[in-house]
Amino acid sequence: MTKTIVITGASTGIGANAAARLAREGWDVAIVGRNRERTTRVAASVDGTPFVADFDRLDEVRDLAAALTSHYPRIDVLANNAGGLVSGRGLSADGHERTLQLNHLAPFLLTNLLLPRLLESGGRVVSTSSVMNLVGRVRLDDLEWSRRPWLGGWPAYGTSKLETILFARELARRTGLQSYSFHPGYVATGFGADSAFIKLSYLVRSGGFGVPVEQGAEPLVLLATGQAAPAANGSYYDRLKPNGRTRAQGRDDALAAALWQRSAELVGIDA
Repeated sequence: MTKTIVITGASTGIGANAAARLAREGWDVAIVGRNRERTTRVAASVDGTPFVADFDRLDEVRDLAAALTSHYPRIDVLANNAGGLVSGRGLSADGHERTLQLNHLAPFLLTNLLLPRLLESGGRVVSTSSVMNLVGRVRLDDLEWSRRPWLGGWPAYGTSKLETILFARELARRTGLQSYSFHPGYVATGFGADSAFIKLSYLVRSGGFGVPVEQGAEPLVLLATGQAAPAANGSYYDRLKPNGRTRAQGRDDALAAALWQRSAELVGIDA
């Protein structure tokens, strides 16, 4: 039986690379991206199906979930890979701080809306986090980052990746689905193109710093296919190594539950 994987942020970078590799292994791949031209091109190259959605708009996330459930009677894996660094503070169309929405609220909502399909298949969820979780700090009284300095968006980015780790952990606890988060490594892609720090890295070294995209995609592929080194459900991987370093908050089950509750309220679903 052909397995189906939904990969967000699949029109470029590690998402596109993972899609190509899984397609070669016989997977039916749903390519989700924000840019219609790139998303369509990648989907055509892997004989997948393109789905266009802007995570700055939660109504488009809801439409995406509806389109996916209509198209696929079975979804085996959801790879929450979309997101990014927002160098300038701003609000989404829904009035949320953009980093919070792009990296946490949108994948949280999409996962919850696809839960029936994932539970029916006994599927798994793989979420792209980052070693930058180590500079994050989740404050339930300031998820929208209105009371803290912006500093180029890096603290908010690190916090959103810490939230990804907590989300994966709580998803495993609540549903029993196989749920993991991972750091892909410092990957040489177009990540953070608006960041002054990233621009400087390209001046210092042609192509910037980082491992090739093929190496960055490896944890996503292995976790999606169940070939990664074994670890407890809900674990965070530092590339291919299970139980990677996190802030102490990343292991706080009470905080994970509280974040889930608050996130459900912010996106308007039943917790």
